[in-house]
Amino acid sequence: MTVSSAVDLLIVGGGINGAGIARDAAGRGLSVLLVERGDLAGATSSASSKLIHGGLRYLEFGEFRLVRESLLEREVLLRMAPHLIHPAAFVLPHDRSLRPRWMLRLGLLLYDHLGRLVIANARDAVRRGTRIRRGTELVSARRDGALWRAELRAADGSRAQVAARALVNAGGPWAMEIARRAGVEHGKAALRLVKGSHIVVPRLYAGAQAYMLQNDGGRIVFVLPFEQDFTLIGTTEAPFDGDLADVACTDEEAAYLCRAVGRWFAQPLPPSAIVWRFAGVRPLYEDHARSASAVTRDYVLLRDGEPSQAPMLSVLGGKITTYRRLAEHALERLDLSGTGAAWSAGSPLPGAALAGGSTETAAAALCSDYPWLDPVSADRLIRRYGSEAAAMLGDARRAEDLGEAFGAGLTAREVDWLRREEWAESADDILWRRTKLGLRLGANERARLGKYLAPCVQAMKS
Repeated sequence: MTVSSAVDLLIVGGGINGAGIARDAAGRGLSVLLVERGDLAGATSSASSKLIHGGLRYLEFGEFRLVRESLLEREVLLRMAPHLIHPAAFVLPHDRSLRPRWMLRLGLLLYDHLGRLVIANARDAVRRGTRIRRGTELVSARRDGALWRAELRAADGSRAQVAARALVNAGGPWAMEIARRAGVEHGKAALRLVKGSHIVVPRLYAGAQAYMLQNDGGRIVFVLPFEQDFTLIGTTEAPFDGDLADVACTDEEAAYLCRAVGRWFAQPLPPSAIVWRFAGVRPLYEDHARSASAVTRDYVLLRDGEPSQAPMLSVLGGKITTYRRLAEHALERLDLSGTGAAWSAGSPLPGAALAGGSTETAAAALCSDYPWLDPVSADRLIRRYGSEAAAMLGDARRAEDLGEAFGAGLTAREVDWLRREEWAESADDILWRRTKLGLRLGANERARLGKYLAPCVQAMKS
């Protein structure tokens, strides 16, 4: 068994909260190790509508602190990652039986579409000194005075021990299991697991606008432009008590979303139009609300340990919009000696330095630097990698220099970048979590990508 040197902070969980805390902590001078059993953003963080918003529905439940923080954080995140977060115009069909117009205006000052945020935070955390071990799970942890002694297990079965001054439990739906493995009981605190399902269909309408549809029971369904030629529709909300390793959008949920669109759009949407469906489980703090929709989306930070003991902080609940403030609050609660001042609000994420200040001007500049690059591919690369698109393309002087082409603009050069810089290992990592090119590649193209990745996958297993 390998024995590692001590770190200030051991973070378990590689979703948006774990990555955000790792980035903030590393930037304050703490040594950080983040472990993730699967892929970064492989669960809840990647299976959402990916909207940065103010929380329209939370107004009617009286969550004014959460709404205020969300509204402020939208603007911070827009400055931090202008290549990943884009303002979107929303159309809100309305009749007198629905929410009042003043509430809609208050909650919808600006909505933004989001992608790759977890990876961007993880990459910046690494640049600041964080170590990230993907495919590694926490087996157990015990307190030894002012330190945690944790046992980790990698995907190949090898084990390692690490000592840490503090343990952060950012396991999302698995948070209670992680606490149990550390011998911590959080009293009556618990999670309510709520499943949200989404569907993707060929583009339903022209224009860049999105729609927010109000439906029976007070549920809201978003209809969003997605990957240029598609429309994303979601989400459902239903209690979940099944196997977290087997979460899927059911036929019933898909049909509900189709009916929600058909209620407002001129043409009905048959389930046969669906080209992709996915679902995720949101780990919400159990506040004993009557319905899944009414459960708080605010986060709760539970600190365990006496002043003389190594602390553990469990992160329960939360939403993507407020992840940065959650990270700041987490470090305040831990209160470790040697922790520097808050800094993240004014620091952009990797790729944010766009030529001309916008994705449009940056894409035009990329085409100028690489004349053989078509505008559609340039736009895609800028929206995925921002100012780092040029670093990914490197010294290529023609399209052939990018290596094997797998289709839809995906080349060996980009695949190698994703493996080297973004922890991608499998075809699914690349096609569905780092990009959404799985919507465009056929079976033969996916097979060629899998063959190209096979030596890497085999090396990871051996």
